[in-house]
Amino acid sequence: MNIVIIGLGIIGGSFCKAFKLYTDHHIIGINRTSEVAEQALREGAIDEIGTADSLQKADVVFLCMYPQACIDYIEKHGSKIKNGAIVTDSSGIKRAICPKLKELSLKYGFVFVGSHPMAGKEKNGFAVSEAELYKGASFIITPCGADQKYVDVLAQLALSIGFGQIKITTPEEHDRMIAFTSQLPHVLACAYVMSPSCKNHKGFSAGSYRDVSRVANINSKLWSELFLENREPLIDELDILVENIGKIVDAVKENDKEKLTALLEEGHKVKQLLGE
Repeated sequence: MNIVIIGLGIIGGSFCKAFKLYTDHHIIGINRTSEVAEQALREGAIDEIGTADSLQKADVVFLCMYPQACIDYIEKHGSKIKNGAIVTDSSGIKRAICPKLKELSLKYGFVFVGSHPMAGKEKNGFAVSEAELYKGASFIITPCGADQKYVDVLAQLALSIGFGQIKITTPEEHDRMIAFTSQLPHVLACAYVMSPSCKNHKGFSAGSYRDVSRVANINSKLWSELFLENREPLIDELDILVENIGKIVDAVKENDKEKLTALLEEGHKVKQLLGE
């Protein structure tokens, strides 16, 4: 197939490299800055540098940009996508993007199937992309009304480049769970390193510091957009976190060892029951 990947950052770049390593598909890369596209071509991550006109021959299109940028691009160039081609996004939020892309698919005749690769790094850009980024990761699909045959095509593409499992869900359930599993940890990490103590952590820190602070190395522009587009589920999770931290704060302030032990044991039992 002809696969067009738009946006050659860590996510799009890793898709390119994975498809080139594991499949025989023809990979066309489109990027806002020509230097990155030229680098991808030199490194063999893509077969050709594309333009919006390349959409005319695409069988599958991966939108690997900020959520609003994905919508803007298809609004501008969607008429060039051939009927029956699959268009998917890689956005970390779905309710704010899927309805509009579904609407555009009906207008222009392509098939929209939402998706989200559950993989990444603290750093961004093509330079840190890699073919093995998705190995064993979860690939979430939000069909958004697409026929099963198109969902199957996208799922098989994901499995062919190393994804370990396919999760089918709705945009609403996706955003609710991502607020907990992805967005909340980023909020927590950023809040954690804002402590005045952080600048003096060296020599006093080990695994616990690294585990909690790791994702504070954040793309603030992207994550601000993701947080605000998903603000209702995120606020719900933040309220729960604040409530639970408040209980622990109160127990410490009151010097109540029994209460504190019970709260910590509650968290311990949750992890035990999950087998993690």
